[in-house]
Amino acid sequence: MSDMQDTMLTGSEGIKKTILHGGTGDLPKFITGTKVTFHFRTQLCDDERTVIDDSKKVGTPMEIVIGNMFKLDIWETLLSSMRIGEVAEFWCDTIHTGVYPLVSKSMRRIAEGKDPVEWQVHTCGMANMFAYHSLGYDDLDELMKEPKPLYFVLELLRVQQPSEYNRESWALSDEERLKAVPVLHGQGNKLYKQGHYQEATQKYKEAIICIKNVQTKEKAWDVPWLKLEKMANTLTLNYCQCLLRMEEYYEVIEHTTDIINQHPGVAKAFYLRGKAHKEVWNEAEARQDFTRVLDLDPGMKKAVKKELAVLNMRMEEKNQEDRNKYKGMF
Repeated sequence: MSDMQDTMLTGSEGIKKTILHGGTGDLPKFITGTKVTFHFRTQLCDDERTVIDDSKKVGTPMEIVIGNMFKLDIWETLLSSMRIGEVAEFWCDTIHTGVYPLVSKSMRRIAEGKDPVEWQVHTCGMANMFAYHSLGYDDLDELMKEPKPLYFVLELLRVQQPSEYNRESWALSDEERLKAVPVLHGQGNKLYKQGHYQEATQKYKEAIICIKNVQTKEKAWDVPWLKLEKMANTLTLNYCQCLLRMEEYYEVIEHTTDIINQHPGVAKAFYLRGKAHKEVWNEAEARQDFTRVLDLDPGMKKAVKKELAVLNMRMEEKNQEDRNKYKGMF
């Protein structure tokens, strides 16, 4: 088969393919669940061919699972035209590159160790990303403002069919995913009790991801969706309990606020947010949250009383400190 025919393979509008190094064997079969491992380099179409991202610099190849809500669908199309070992350059028009800055942000954060989670998952974060004015990287903000055609240089390393590799949680069927949730939940609770908070967060996170993946297929606010939402909220609050122990107070405030905005009747969300506010000296906010807890769940009176006693003692100490600090000034 000649290179010329290969060029035609990508029968999509707005894509031009040039093979830089031929691969071997037949074209691999892509089905839902196929795992594809490849290196990529993304470049602008300027005179310098400015490099935006390069997986070889990061040191680890990219892995995607076909049919798994991967955010840059165009890569699935491009990869499916390649043989193992092939290196090809694809010019892709703006219609295919609009979301690239969002995908790139996810990849960069993972490379920097900020987002440990498998990032196929971040599709639920898509909507939120559009809400932020800045992606935190100047070059990506530029591209977001004014999408441009890009070059993708891809090197196909490996294609594994679902039966050939250990499918992690994000490659499971919905039924398997939901079965995994209580198991992960139990493991998380056990690790929490043993004081292994970091490991516990990973289990809770995996369970939340399983639920969110299934939930995206349900209609929002319908009964099945709400059932899943309730499960996810319970796990998120467990996750927040770990974060409190890990002293990640602002992250706790962020997650609990998300839940409260959607579901204002969850007492435990107010309780954990109140605890986080207490730790960062937001006295008024902490009091407000603890008052809400008592409105929603009078059974938590004892726990709240204890928290308020600690808060009062803390504020008293802080005021005393402040008084001492200023005493010498006058």
